[in-house]
Amino acid sequence: MSPIEGRIRDRHATIHALLAEGHGIREIARELHMGGNTVRRNARAAVPEQLLTGRRQPRPGQLDPYKPYLDERWAEGHTNAIQLHAELQNLGYHGSYQIISDYLRPRRRRRIRVVPPAPPGIRRVTGWMMRNPENLADKEGEQFAALLAHCPELRALHAHVRGFAEILQTRSGQHLKDWIAATRTADLPWLHAFATGLEKDWDAVLQGLSTRWNSGPVEGRVNHIKMIKRQMFGRAKLPLLRKRVLLTAAANR
Repeated sequence: MSPIEGRIRDRHATIHALLAEGHGIREIARELHMGGNTVRRNARAAVPEQLLTGRRQPRPGQLDPYKPYLDERWAEGHTNAIQLHAELQNLGYHGSYQIISDYLRPRRRRRIRVVPPAPPGIRRVTGWMMRNPENLADKEGEQFAALLAHCPELRALHAHVRGFAEILQTRSGQHLKDWIAATRTADLPWLHAFATGLEKDWDAVLQGLSTRWNSGPVEGRVNHIKMIKRQMFGRAKLPLLRKRVLLTAAANR
């Protein structure tokens, strides 16, 4: 159905609906902003086909005989216009490629392209792994669980990471040797390097995972001295820096 034919049918239906409600010709013409003769002609026509008689019908195009074939191929998932043009040429089509492209363009606009969500990045997955599972949001926990289900290596790595976190939180350094032995048997080379680094400074690591003493206060004091140094950059020299450090240390006692 052409756009013009559709408008004629809609107009005929609207006028006959108003006539059935008891409206007059002049009232309908005024309401629909039409001429009186147009309304009378539609009122006299019992069916819309009477208004279409004598109208110039569009001439059949070169593509009309091949449209059913195009519709069938499109339904099968073949949407490449170049390929379809070659197929129609083998069937005897002598028209241009542009005619096929114009015929398929409205279909391409109506297609709904479903774009799958992007997978989580490395930084986000690392954050999920380093956090306590109880602190993950429901959606994050579901995504992380689905990711672990599809990757056995990541699932094994997560188990070892949680094991080391348990040792760190409970200060159970006596289990560190067993943890390192378990990581040696796993096919996770990047975790082997971490275990080797722990063994190089074993005594310090063991004390840090077993006692409540740590170098946090010292590191905090060093950071405070660096902050004072940045505040004085380009303004004063060492004597003033020394005095400020000593005064702040005395004030914090």
